[in-house]
Amino acid sequence: MMDVNEIRQYLPHKYPFLLVDRVVELHLNESIIAYKNVTINEPFFNGHFPNHPVMPGVLIIEAMAQAAGILGFKTSDKTPADGSIYYFVGSDKARFKRPVVPGDRLQLEAKILTQKRGIWKFECEATVDGELVCAATIMCADRKI
Repeated sequence: MMDVNEIRQYLPHKYPFLLVDRVVELHLNESIIAYKNVTINEPFFNGHFPNHPVMPGVLIIEAMAQAAGILGFKTSDKTPADGSIYYFVGSDKARFKRPVVPGDRLQLEAKILTQKRGIWKFECEATVDGELVCAATIMCADRKI
């Protein structure tokens, strides 16, 4: 549904911090399914961990937040070019169930729970091959740049 060129219109992130490669499903006011292809070329694998590469959990949370941000932008019909940005402002109930390693395709799902006065709350999950990697409630704030 959205390739990386369109995603870059909705997220202000640039390499190496853009963590969404493709959106495969998007329902305005409801949910999004996107993914990140995890490769050994990711810069964080040089130090985390050199002989046992594992994607850092904070980057998994960030990837889910980026997918949620795309959903918020699309639902609001805004882009960063309009002077709007979604800040990650919190997460609750984050739990990690398995590591993410090079070669994995990290599926990112976000569902809108609430949206009030520019504060969005999303229920998010990250999976690999249908196996739960991480679940969290993520909050983002829509603010003017």
